[in-house]
Amino acid sequence: MKGVLTFLRRFGRNRAALAGSVFLLGIYVVTVFAPVIVPQDPYRMNLREKLESPSSKHLLGTDELGRDVLSRIMLGTRISLTVGFIAAGISAVVGVTMGLVAGYFSGIIDTLIMGLVDLLMSFPPFLLILAVVAIVPPSLVNIMVVLGLTMWSQYARIVRGNILTVKEQDFVEAARALGAGNLRIMWRHLLPNVMAPVIVVATLNVAGAILLESGLSFLGFGAQPPTPSWGNMIATGRVYLRQAPHIATSAGMAIFLTVLAFNLVGDGLRDVLDPRLKGY
Repeated sequence: MKGVLTFLRRFGRNRAALAGSVFLLGIYVVTVFAPVIVPQDPYRMNLREKLESPSSKHLLGTDELGRDVLSRIMLGTRISLTVGFIAAGISAVVGVTMGLVAGYFSGIIDTLIMGLVDLLMSFPPFLLILAVVAIVPPSLVNIMVVLGLTMWSQYARIVRGNILTVKEQDFVEAARALGAGNLRIMWRHLLPNVMAPVIVVATLNVAGAILLESGLSFLGFGAQPPTPSWGNMIATGRVYLRQAPHIATSAGMAIFLTVLAFNLVGDGLRDVLDPRLKGY
């Protein structure tokens, strides 16, 4: 309990990270209760009200089919955050496992895994993902899996580097002397000692996954109409940028603020969890 209070006190000193946390908390509430709290039906079309500017009836205006932009942005949070968290989760599981195995066993296994990591990191991430999703049918499930399986290299590098140091410490030798097997040592003794940087990377990875999903949706490989997502709203809004700039700019601001909040929280967690910044 004392450790939790110390963590919260140190984290609270970072006002930017605290502001990001409050914003993300609000986003989570919107995500969970979006179908209930949206001001209007995000799918209801009314061509008489198409491309209307923001007003008291439509706080962020309407799109080319007369649908309420605010309602669609609120519902779109579900798509973006779901893809972000699941893709980051898949990449964390794959990357942490690869890093554990590479760092613990070393030798040829380490060489093969880190060679694969170097190969993945030699390609621009968006181009690599775009090449894969161009082959598979466009769907959110495919997007989440593809993002997860192409974003794990950073986890593997960080975990492997930390494992190479931690596995030489006395408590690992003591566990081995007591008869603990390789799997038990890796998951029960080594992994908890390298989780701090993994948590920070995971936070930043969610933001990266949201950006990538928005880019793919913008190009038509993500959520398919009429399902609202921030990416496809920008794609639609750019056609009407002169007549109704509120469509694209509203979705763009939603992406910007959400990604910024995740980055601020990630920076705050790094400052708190980094043992070299104990005086923070």
